[in-house]
Amino acid sequence: MAVVHQEAGPAPLVLDEADWRTREAAHAERADALTAGARARRERGEAHAVEDFLYTYYPWPPGRLRRWHPGAGVVLTGAGAVGRAGWAHYAAAQAPDGAAGAAVDAAGIAAQRAPVVRLAGRVLAATLTRPAQLGCFGLHEWAMVHGTPAGGIRHSSLPLRLGSAGTDAVVESHRIRCSHFDAFRFFTPTAVPRNELQPRSDTRAELEQPGCLHATMDCYRWAQKLSPAVPGELLLDCFELARDVRVLDMRASPYDVSGYGLTAVAIETPQGKAEYVAAQRGFARRAEPLRRRLLAVCELLAAAGSATG
Repeated sequence: MAVVHQEAGPAPLVLDEADWRTREAAHAERADALTAGARARRERGEAHAVEDFLYTYYPWPPGRLRRWHPGAGVVLTGAGAVGRAGWAHYAAAQAPDGAAGAAVDAAGIAAQRAPVVRLAGRVLAATLTRPAQLGCFGLHEWAMVHGTPAGGIRHSSLPLRLGSAGTDAVVESHRIRCSHFDAFRFFTPTAVPRNELQPRSDTRAELEQPGCLHATMDCYRWAQKLSPAVPGELLLDCFELARDVRVLDMRASPYDVSGYGLTAVAIETPQGKAEYVAAQRGFARRAEPLRRRLLAVCELLAAAGSATG
């Protein structure tokens, strides 16, 4: 069995069993509340064009969000904690007072996922240095259906609010400057040359900026990729932000989402543009502290990897 060795430096946070069990229960309750609709739809075999994105593009199923982790740098003590030492990415550990327990194996994660940790750190740190660019108006979703007949669009269950011709006209009358590779790669062939930027998977750190809705949702991506080194509370904060951003993403899209009880953000109008920018600015503010917390996890993992390497 692996053992976590505490290196010289700040003493780890120690949670006794009563404390971490309380946090674990609160986490499961919050996760259940956030995913109740998705779990009910799965039981009924129903799809949801807005929320399913959170479980398909980001591949964790709702149930996986229930499992709480303390994050790296925390020692759990008590009988239940000792049992965690056998979990994936955990190891036996001792509190400074000698109490037996378990902790996330930060050094092991750093070794196994070194490229991911480095990429996450680079992207998060670079994004934090840039001002939010707020003039994209969510046109990435429109560019994903440009020049496509109604029957061939990505969300075929939803009608286009302005029809195919009207949607194409919006794309063709606006400046498009999408900086996010994972949005850009879904642009239709006719929309690709209209984008002023040509992001690639290897230019994320050079291009991502905090005003981008997809970059903000990707705080949840990084939380998944760094788990269980990410505290459960931070994971759910990132998930909740991604869920809220996704709603704006689809309200501002070319699709008619009124069937889900959502009103359109008509970005083809001055009023819709103003509404979009205000919401976009608010999400950028919400994401900043989450990015900083995720970056701190990357730095902790990098330090753990260096200490054992």
